[in-house]
Amino acid sequence: MTIVFTTLILLLTVAISGVLIGLLPFRLPRPLVQIALGAALAVPSFGLHVRLDPELFFLLFIPPLLFADAWRMPRREFRRLLGPITALALGLVMVTVICVGFFVHWLIPQVPLAAGFALGAVLSPTDAVAVSAITGNARIPPRLLHILQGEALMNDASGLVALRFGVAATLTGAFSLPKAALSFVIIAAGGLAVGWALAWLFAQVRYFLTQWRGDDPSSHVALLLLLPFGAYLMGEHLGVSGILSAVAAGMTLNSIDTLKGELATRMQNRGMWAMLEFIFNGVIFVLLGQQIPVILAHAGDAKDSIGVDWWHLASYPLAVLVLLMVSRYLWVWVMLKLVVMRARRRGEAVTRVSSRIIATTTLAGVRGAITLAAVLSLPLTESDGTPFPGRSVFVFIAVSVILSSLIIATIALPPLLRRIQLPKDDPRATEERDARAASARAAIQALDRMREEYKAESDDADEASLYAEVAARVMAAYQPWLDPDSDAEDKQRARRGFGMERTLRLAALNAERDELYRLRGQAEINDVTMRRIMADIDLTEASLRSGRRSGKR
Repeated sequence: MTIVFTTLILLLTVAISGVLIGLLPFRLPRPLVQIALGAALAVPSFGLHVRLDPELFFLLFIPPLLFADAWRMPRREFRRLLGPITALALGLVMVTVICVGFFVHWLIPQVPLAAGFALGAVLSPTDAVAVSAITGNARIPPRLLHILQGEALMNDASGLVALRFGVAATLTGAFSLPKAALSFVIIAAGGLAVGWALAWLFAQVRYFLTQWRGDDPSSHVALLLLLPFGAYLMGEHLGVSGILSAVAAGMTLNSIDTLKGELATRMQNRGMWAMLEFIFNGVIFVLLGQQIPVILAHAGDAKDSIGVDWWHLASYPLAVLVLLMVSRYLWVWVMLKLVVMRARRRGEAVTRVSSRIIATTTLAGVRGAITLAAVLSLPLTESDGTPFPGRSVFVFIAVSVILSSLIIATIALPPLLRRIQLPKDDPRATEERDARAASARAAIQALDRMREEYKAESDDADEASLYAEVAARVMAAYQPWLDPDSDAEDKQRARRGFGMERTLRLAALNAERDELYRLRGQAEINDVTMRRIMADIDLTEASLRSGRRSGKR
């Protein structure tokens, strides 16, 4: 009963976090509010503390969230930006592990170098979810956004694999770089292979079942929900990266497009994942806040374990955070310099990268729940029973870095993004308009062909005339997306007309909805009838509102 009660309290906290944000006189990112609420619940007055089990945390929260992110990651952009993504997700992780390891070993001589490398691995993963919540309405340049998303997808696995080697080296006192590099490749490649194979097999089975028994949206969405957990567990069971297995499964399904032609399943799947991500991300940050009071209460143990005063202990997280930010800034700067040099050698036009972009990329490297779970997963003792060196200090440093990076990004990122010069016309909006225009032309051509075929095959002139009239009405619905081909004056007039038409249609839909509620209230229709008609109205309204967003630019 306690588990059920605690779960309900966590869900309630996540739900009211959005309400509190709306009530505040100033805007705060949702993660910070949820962390504060989690910390408030853990104070003695409330007495609600959830002990974070790292293994259970990784199993329950990480696979579905990374799977969903991988499924949404644009394939084209991921392929085009694979170089910078790999440089950040693999190269920067290794640089972070080495820099933090040597720095912590120098700063705290009692900490062995291998243990310092373990702390570097803990601090290397970034949290793209927190960045999205922090930036809010400030628009991130599309290329940078895709790089950050790809980095967060991949560096979780590379950081955790590096953590495994760091812990092993600390416990055994032995480390072989060639052997570790080979093991890293095997673990990473194995995880990707397991995820790809499982997702491909899942898609084939789904296709067979759909062809045999038809589309069953609820069952298929439930199976999709289980896939990331299956990929993660299979990868971990085989001794490879379960996280990369879940990522590979999401990317594979994105490539296969397993939901093509299944409208009901697509709609249910989209709604389910949106709600799941909201709840899981919220619970993660609430759980993060839950750990803070307990960790701060044991800060004295960390101080005593290394024999320093409070001022020195408080300076360690600040020094490590500065090192993380400086190393990230320098890595991004060097990476961009190399790209520019290579482009010049090829004779390509070079666009100067703004220093604000480098600063934004640096500040976007906030740490989150993966870092907390990773540091808590450090063993309590070594094989001989002695405490794991520096563990209590590592936990204090990790939590302090998480909170500091979130707060700094909250203060600095939004104004920095607003100063970045972006194209007047968003490339994504332009691409969407062009795609809608191309699909509208294809639809009009198909309708025109069907009209001509029906006219040639029909013996009833009146029926053929009615068919042509209906086809013309349907074709007219696609005409607005061909507007970009008009001149400037016609475009402006057409946009005003489209806006008026959309407003009228939305008003009509609201009137329909009100009338359905009236009929249901007077018992003239039942709930089943109302829900069926309401589903069509909601779908039409969603399409109209989506069209308004895409037509702003």
